[in-house]
Amino acid sequence: MNRRELLKMISAVTGTAMIGGTAIGTSTLLSGCATTAPATPISLTAADIALLDEVAETILPRTDTPGAKDAEVGKFMAVYVPDCYTLEEQAVFYKGLSSLETSSQKTYNRSFMALSPIERQTFITQLDQEARVPKSEGESAHYFTMIKQLTLFGFFTSEVGATQVLRHMPVPGHFDGALPYEEGDRAWATS
Repeated sequence: MNRRELLKMISAVTGTAMIGGTAIGTSTLLSGCATTAPATPISLTAADIALLDEVAETILPRTDTPGAKDAEVGKFMAVYVPDCYTLEEQAVFYKGLSSLETSSQKTYNRSFMALSPIERQTFITQLDQEARVPKSEGESAHYFTMIKQLTLFGFFTSEVGATQVLRHMPVPGHFDGALPYEEGDRAWATS
């Protein structure tokens, strides 16, 4: 799966273009997204990263393949958000983490981290439905859309996601235009 296919998949799953996507479309992705340092980038704490790992694990749980926590998606977000999001997008993302906790407290009388796996899944499903409500022009993307996109992007571009979930060929072989495909085969990752 190449970068363009991944971005199309993320857009289809989340219903919106990749947030911070202008940075992804350029060669700055390999050297860091920000071309100039923002005035006041938002920094995520260890507690924020742990929360993001748990939310991401709820979105992409470990099954017979690794989950989002195995790919350390929370750490990925901690780097990606300040480097690739605008200050406005960073503010939406960071405020969203607080909103997520507030909503969890309001709904369950407990923080997200204290919820059972079934409660987490129900809560995340509700957030996903809320995030899919069409936005008026000029309105910022929903914070959960950002978290979900970064979960998918971080996971499938990680070593774990690319080698243990996607099929991976580290050194390309010869071209085979008639490669056999069976229903249920995993997608290919490319180097």
